[in-house]
Amino acid sequence: MTTTAQAFANFIDRISLTNTQQVEVSSKRTKTEEYLRMAFPLSSDLPVRRVILIGSADRGTLIRPLDDIDVMAQFTDKDGVFERYRSTSGAFLQRIRTALQANTSIASIGARGQAVRLFYTSGAHVDIAPTFKWSTTGYGLPSGNGGWITTDPEAQAAWMAGRRTTLGAHLTPMVKLAKRWNSVHSGRLSSYHVEVLTATLFTSLNGNHRDAMKVWFEHAGSYLDVQDPAGHSGSLGASITQASRQAFRARVAEAKARAVNALAAEERGDHAEAKRLWKIELGDEFYVS
Repeated sequence: MTTTAQAFANFIDRISLTNTQQVEVSSKRTKTEEYLRMAFPLSSDLPVRRVILIGSADRGTLIRPLDDIDVMAQFTDKDGVFERYRSTSGAFLQRIRTALQANTSIASIGARGQAVRLFYTSGAHVDIAPTFKWSTTGYGLPSGNGGWITTDPEAQAAWMAGRRTTLGAHLTPMVKLAKRWNSVHSGRLSSYHVEVLTATLFTSLNGNHRDAMKVWFEHAGSYLDVQDPAGHSGSLGASITQASRQAFRARVAEAKARAVNALAAEERGDHAEAKRLWKIELGDEFYVS
């Protein structure tokens, strides 16, 4: 019989990307850049400057299933081309979609909200966030209503890297565990919200992920309004309704009580009971035998 600690280690491996999936992330980013450079070469009035991984893929916190990969495409404001789209960012998205359709063999390409999506028949889809670099900080991203918002995935990644330096290598598996718990229990928080909340909540971490999950359950309800570390989006909990806040706090309180019982069961050597309790919180993929 596996111990509870071994079951956690196995579970973290099970929800982390496989080597094959990591290769897929890298290759699809490279292919996306090739498509964009064919569609928007240097001779274009809208040349693509660079294409980078962003989001969980860049920060190393993606969990299975691998549904989508986020990349940012930075375009050059050649001869003031941005002014053409200042109040019509939707047209900017549609132009990118149309150009990619003409320069790729991908059957389905969509443009909606803030991104252009490459729909693959197998594996993960790719979401392209098309941007212009602001003259100050951050990047201009289509807002979804014709205007622009400011984003800065590089600042977000740098902040997370700093927290990883402070807290050590155990931060990444803790983020993955918190993400899986969130997805199993209603998915009330966005993936990025979970990351920032988790990285903010802890002041130290060690290899005891079971105890750390108990701490997470105990305090997560007080960290719903963590701020965007890039400084552009304000409170990451601003859109969460009061009812959802109450439901989230009630759920983590229940989870904390179950975690306390699981830790007590582990302490007395009853790993079967401890793993049974953790499976309720972490989902059916959690190994219990």
